[in-house]
Amino acid sequence: MITPPVIVAFLEARSQHAVTLKTIRSHFNLRTDERRFLKRMLAEMVDEGLIVKVAGNRYKTPGSREMVTGRVQRFDEGFAFVIPEEAGSPDLFLSPRAAQGLVQGDRVLARINRRGSRPSGSVVRVIERAHPRVAGKIERYKKFSIVHPYGARGIGPVSVAQGHEMDAPDGTVVVAEVTSFPTEQAGAFGRVAEILGDASDPNVEFQVVALSFGLPVRYAPDAEKEAADCPASISARDREGRRDLRDQVTVTIDGETARDFDDAVAVEELSGGATRLRVSIADVAHYVREGSAIDREAYARGTSVYFPDRAIHMLPPVLSAGICSLKEGEERLTLTAEMEFDASGRRTGYRVFESVIRSHARLTYTQVAAALTGEGDPGKRTMDLIDHLRRVETLARRLVAGRMEKGSIDFDLPEAELIIDVQGKTEDVVKRQRNIAHRIVEEFMLQANMAVAEFLEGRGAPVLYRVHEPPEAQDMKEFSELAKAFGFTLDLKRGVRPKDLASILSRVKARPEEHLINQVLLRSMRQARYSPKNAGHFGLAFEHYCHFTSPIRRYPDLINHRILKRVFRSGDVARDSAAKLTQQLLDQGDHTSRRERLAMNAERDIVALKKAQFMVDKIGQEYEGFISGVTKFGFFVELAKYFLEGLVPLRTLYDDDYVFHPRLFQLAGRVTKRRFSLGERVTVRVDAVDVDRRTIDFALLGKSDEGGLAAPRWLEGAAPKGPRQQQPGKARPKESGGQPPGKARPKGGRRKRRRGGR
Repeated sequence: MITPPVIVAFLEARSQHAVTLKTIRSHFNLRTDERRFLKRMLAEMVDEGLIVKVAGNRYKTPGSREMVTGRVQRFDEGFAFVIPEEAGSPDLFLSPRAAQGLVQGDRVLARINRRGSRPSGSVVRVIERAHPRVAGKIERYKKFSIVHPYGARGIGPVSVAQGHEMDAPDGTVVVAEVTSFPTEQAGAFGRVAEILGDASDPNVEFQVVALSFGLPVRYAPDAEKEAADCPASISARDREGRRDLRDQVTVTIDGETARDFDDAVAVEELSGGATRLRVSIADVAHYVREGSAIDREAYARGTSVYFPDRAIHMLPPVLSAGICSLKEGEERLTLTAEMEFDASGRRTGYRVFESVIRSHARLTYTQVAAALTGEGDPGKRTMDLIDHLRRVETLARRLVAGRMEKGSIDFDLPEAELIIDVQGKTEDVVKRQRNIAHRIVEEFMLQANMAVAEFLEGRGAPVLYRVHEPPEAQDMKEFSELAKAFGFTLDLKRGVRPKDLASILSRVKARPEEHLINQVLLRSMRQARYSPKNAGHFGLAFEHYCHFTSPIRRYPDLINHRILKRVFRSGDVARDSAAKLTQQLLDQGDHTSRRERLAMNAERDIVALKKAQFMVDKIGQEYEGFISGVTKFGFFVELAKYFLEGLVPLRTLYDDDYVFHPRLFQLAGRVTKRRFSLGERVTVRVDAVDVDRRTIDFALLGKSDEGGLAAPRWLEGAAPKGPRQQQPGKARPKESGGQPPGKARPKGGRRKRRRGGR
């Protein structure tokens, strides 16, 4: 019987040439009635993207070098890129004409054009539309209406015929179902499927962002039913075969507003200055069975998404804040990574096992920091554990020092914290404060993640690694030239090492160019991702690393928990089973990596929205700040009063014709020789705010000649030479409104920190 896998195998064996329908029929010696069946099967396989139909009614597999499957990333200028699903494949540039009719996030099959200096392509077929439903404001007319979508770049205005508006009032936010996507000849058409309400309502804002990024807000009914049936406590049978750690002093350390606790730590002193660390993680896999309705829902989401005043959880709250949460005083099932370290912080042994614990205290970052530094009020409960916390701090400092010695890269990029009132309005934007308690927890999670990866490797089991490949040579060349401009030398002949980059970050601390160096280096790095192929973690300088410590909010952690439990049951994973599991992990790694990036973009978008809203009523007001980024279209200014940035557009600098010098990180006037450089203090006025585009524009009122970031003498006044430098200023991608990434924590909200995000 001829089947799709058989067809795919046949075409792959002839991947050098496309195959005609006649050749396929002849090869399989099909009868007349079977030929009709073959034709229908081939059409379905083309629709599903399994094979490609090319000119002359010929067929081939899309995995050949000429074809790639990926997601569309559009820009407002009209061009786009296809981001391949296969790791390591280059992005394909699509000209405005080639991008016509494509929408941000569409899954497409593209043909690669290898001519020219950069990979480009053309779309053969749209496999899946990313935005069949869009949210936007409706504009009513007598005989038709128009919905102006948020976020879904490429769709443009959606025309709605009379009688399909659901009587939505003019100017309200609605959800439109797109019935016809734009083409070269016509725009998009659709109908109103839901009325959301007023655009300024925080609940409407949340729904708009969720829909724009394809984030599910509601759980499937069968998943909710399964969650409701989960037990509220553990039984004696649940404890069987587990190591009992209930009497060990174990604590959770989280933010003040955290509602779910998936990790707990315990430290005890051993003889000879040695220390034992236990990191116990909620055993989510015990309750979320593979293939269950809850599991299907969790996999589709891939991760929890955290907004300033709410969250879209991967797991239903009855689980994440209930039986899976390591609540103070309550017994919980866990998986524990137990590690021993000598007096210098070197790990001497480790083991991983199933356990049952009882958290002795729910502590906060603020309380722990106050107890350890003597600044602030830690509370009696925290001080009762001060001896334990001092052991915790001592071990954490040893581990950090050891990791830094090995060359782990430690970026120092402050994040924005949004203070949100009970109505969902932004009261303030401040710099997020980090203390010793944050560092302690992060360090312990890193150590546990590394130990679990090594544990599974040692038993021949597959692992869904958290990999971070070394940066591209061209990116490092550009960063090297930037570093050289400030007196730092990178020897690229032997290949860049994490330790070399970490050394530069260490030496640049407290210098005016620190922020710039951190930003440019971070943009020069590849993005971390999930894969069963271990490529190491360049940024951490770890050879073996996976995610294990956050199964409540990250699906990859749950995957590794399940692999651990298979090993606990059988001691290893059979070879044929391991091969099958590895293939499965490839798909799961790609999927969860995409969901993670989507969640990060959604989080950044709503933070940028809140910042823009915060500045609307401040138009015309004046503020002090400093130049934090310089680009060819202007310079960014970070305010001293609020931790946010805005752009002084080049077009508003009327006194001269300014030229951007990427090697100097300056805008320089041709006639006046006036310069705008990183770090210079300036006074600006809030000139314009576009909430929909998430942009804030400033008008320059004046600048101080002090505090600027002076260019090295040998570069002073020089024209740019050599290859174009990566721009160090915050490139203002119009899809994000130019606002820098930042995480926010609400006042009285449910913000939860991301641990072990690397």
